[in-house]
Amino acid sequence: MCVFRLYDPFHRGQLAIAALFCSLGFQYATWASRIPALKSDLGLTAAEVGVLLMAAGIGATASFPLVALLMRRLGSGRLALLSALCLTVLLLALAVAPNYPVALGVMCVDGVFVGCLNTAMNAQGAALEARHGRNAMARLHATFSGGSLLAALLASAMNTVTSSVPAHFGAAAAVLLLLAAGARTGLVEDGPAEAAQEKKSRTRWTPPSRVTWWMCCAMALGTVTEGAMNDWTSLYMKDVAKASAQLAPLGIAVVSGMMVVARLFADRWRGRWGDGRVVLLGSALAGLGLAFALVSGGVPAALLGFACVGLGIAAVTPCVYVAAARQGSDELALVAAMGTTGLLAGPPLIGFVAGAGSLVWGLGVVAGAALAVSLCSMRIRWAAASG
Repeated sequence: MCVFRLYDPFHRGQLAIAALFCSLGFQYATWASRIPALKSDLGLTAAEVGVLLMAAGIGATASFPLVALLMRRLGSGRLALLSALCLTVLLLALAVAPNYPVALGVMCVDGVFVGCLNTAMNAQGAALEARHGRNAMARLHATFSGGSLLAALLASAMNTVTSSVPAHFGAAAAVLLLLAAGARTGLVEDGPAEAAQEKKSRTRWTPPSRVTWWMCCAMALGTVTEGAMNDWTSLYMKDVAKASAQLAPLGIAVVSGMMVVARLFADRWRGRWGDGRVVLLGSALAGLGLAFALVSGGVPAALLGFACVGLGIAAVTPCVYVAAARQGSDELALVAAMGTTGLLAGPPLIGFVAGAGSLVWGLGVVAGAALAVSLCSMRIRWAAASG
């Protein structure tokens, strides 16, 4: 039966687009896993590492005008493949960067192409749903997490063989090329409706609508929640909840695990209840669950609250991407840029709040961001439930 499904255009397209999502998660997690080695090889201070990470965020944020232009000129399929290949080359360039300024430049350009691939692959996912009338975006986002897991496993395996960053990134580049090859033949072509919309956008630029700005806010706040939970849960478990060294890593495991599970089932929820209700209820669950954990204290409450965050926030970004794609490629590019900004800016923001007060207050900001997503969702025009 699985063989016959490959001949189904929907499943063939889903597999191709999933390869793009997997490649972005894999590329990001690959270089992130070697930050300690890069710090040592380049002789960086902790502050310089922070600036290096910030360079990727700056590149992604500044990529919006370029992404919008390339989406109009190339279409989402060609832009996605071009971006995936460029990110492969940039991974190799980072491995052999001779000094800090060169590494900064590589990371900034990496952020630009992350923005390009992020926008293009989500446009592909939205086009697949529109063409076949079937939900797929949440499962596609689950493969991003799968790519991150694959990168972590490869990093662990490579570290047992060699400490060489170029060798590790060379092996990772081979995986990225295989994923790009797998995506090449099954991507969705821009249809007549998309082409007509892009032709119109070439001749007359209009400022983003109020609905688009609400989408930007929802996306930024949702990704702030995702990014902050990924970076700060283990420290909260250790320093605030007083978990043992063995239990502390379970915080991120619970969040990540619940997000993957939720994204595997979220397309069914979208079809049954509609995107708007899934985002509204999910973000409210994330915010209230985390607030309960922070007020209650202790390891059990923390794990329960983190599970609520993973379960509730998982479907937010897939649904917002679909809604933004329905507005046009320029709007999608802007919303995607805001999402990348939130994902990369969220952890440092929480660190600043935690430094000024405590980590409880820092994660309180995360709970507030999740609750604010539910308010933003009331101002967005969502697709109706499909059944």
